[in-house]
Amino acid sequence: QVQLAESGGGLVQAGDSLRLSCAVSGRTFGNYVMGWFRQAPGKERDFVAAWDRTTNYADSVKGRFTISRDNAKNTMYLQMNSLKPEDTAVYYCAAKRATYYYTNMDFDYWGQGTQVTVST
Repeated sequence: QVQLAESGGGLVQAGDSLRLSCAVSGRTFGNYVMGWFRQAPGKERDFVAAWDRTTNYADSVKGRFTISRDNAKNTMYLQMNSLKPEDTAVYYCAAKRATYYYTNMDFDYWGQGTQVTVST
């Protein structure tokens, strides 16, 4: 069983940066694909980024967001720069026991989410 816990959300202004963290417990994530998703009010949950042995990004965040992970700390990060009001959402980290990420992959484990609000 894998437990995920996000942190680092908050209220920022447009153009600011924020770094989200996802602490992973229960398993080391060497054999897992890790991902970030977000859900804005009234909208479906959308893919943001994923890490297998490469990085994968949604077009809407490419060039602004960076996914990374620290295997020694069992923690994944999402560095978000040049934030926009449309980035406002609850951000979730997710994990799936797999080798490579593919589009529309069904992740098995989810965190509770952390709110990110970007004001104008």
